[in-house]
Order: sequence, then C-alpha cells, then structure tokens
Amino acid sequence: MSRRDQVLYLAAAWCLSYPDEDLVGKIPLMRAALAEFPHAVVDFEDVLDALETTPLMESQAGYVREFDLGKRHALHLSYWTDGDTRRRGEVLGNFKKTYRQSDVLVDTHGELPDYLPMVLEFAALVDLAAGRGLLARYRASLEMLRFGLLRDNLPHARILQAVCATLPGKSPADEQAVMRMAGYGPPTEAVGLDPYDPRLLPVKGA
Repeated sequence: MSRRDQVLYLAAAWCLSYPDEDLVGKIPLMRAALAEFPHAVVDFEDVLDALETTPLMESQAGYVREFDLGKRHALHLSYWTDGDTRRRGEVLGNFKKTYRQSDVLVDTHGELPDYLPMVLEFAALVDLAAGRGLLARYRASLEMLRFGLLRDNLPHARILQAVCATLPGKSPADEQAVMRMAGYGPPTEAVGLDPYDPRLLPVKGA
C-alpha cells in the first residue's frame, strides 16, 4: 500500500502543478506507474487526457484562471484553515519544521511550504509518514478544495478524492459535514475575513 500511495501522491503533485513541457513529457511515466495498481489511473485519466490533447498555452491559461487568480481552488492548505489570521505564520513554520526534521533539503521553489503539490511530493519522495501526517492534519482543507473543484466541474476533483481515500476515515458528504468533522467554530484574530468564512476551519491539535 505504501508504494501505491507514493506513486499516487507524486502523480497528484504533478497534475496539480502548473503545466509545462516537462509535465507533459511525464504523462507516459504517470500512466505507466499508476497502471501498476488496480484502478489507480482512473481518477487521473481526465486530467492526463486534457494535458495530452489541449495546446500547452491553453492548459497554462486555464490553470492560472482556476488555481492562481482566485481563491476558490486555493492549493495552500493553511489558507482554508487560517485564512489571513496572524496564526498562519506559525502554521507555515510548522510545515517548514516538518521538512527540516526529515534531514533532507526541501526546495520550496519560492512557494509557501503548505503548497499542496509540495506536500504531496514530500510525502512521495522524502518521508511518507510525515507527509501523510500533514495531509491527515489538513484533511478539512483537502475536502473543501475537493468540493470547490466539484462545484466548478473540474476533473482535478477526482485526484483530490484519490488523495483523501489514502487517509483514515471516509470523506464527508458535504461541506457542512467537513466543518463538523473539523470541529468548526469562529476563529480569533481574523484579519479582513468574515469569522464564519469556510476558509477558517480550525485544525485539530493546532
């Protein structure tokens, strides 16, 4: 199971990253690796097919529109739990601490350390247990992102579904259930956000 999860996490990291020629060149590798495990490729097929058949500049423009220009599909895990509260700095520091404890130099490529593709790649290539721990701790963020992608009919939702399926427990049936799962309550010290904004789901153990 650990090998399957490593392959799934790495494929998810790549599919959720900005598409470039290097990513397109990795598509056969992703298909071959996922095909080693029953049904693993199914949740990735729509994204992989789109990357193969859509002109690269069009794929890039679509990615920027859906993942960079707005927050509906934010790929930074602590955005969904801490938004713009002052607590977020400490949360990001905890991600960095997890990376440092692996004794492997993690290149963030200028991204914040809670960037989902980076967390997935860390779990796949560096420390599966620690990476899975981060994903489990931010399960509510993953589920809220999944619902956002589903709502906008984006194929990446199935990739989020596959990632969530590697974690303990069943996925909540709706966004209200995510809030209940996370012990939802109004945060403190919010800066410029409604205190009941779904991005501010408390993290258990935070």
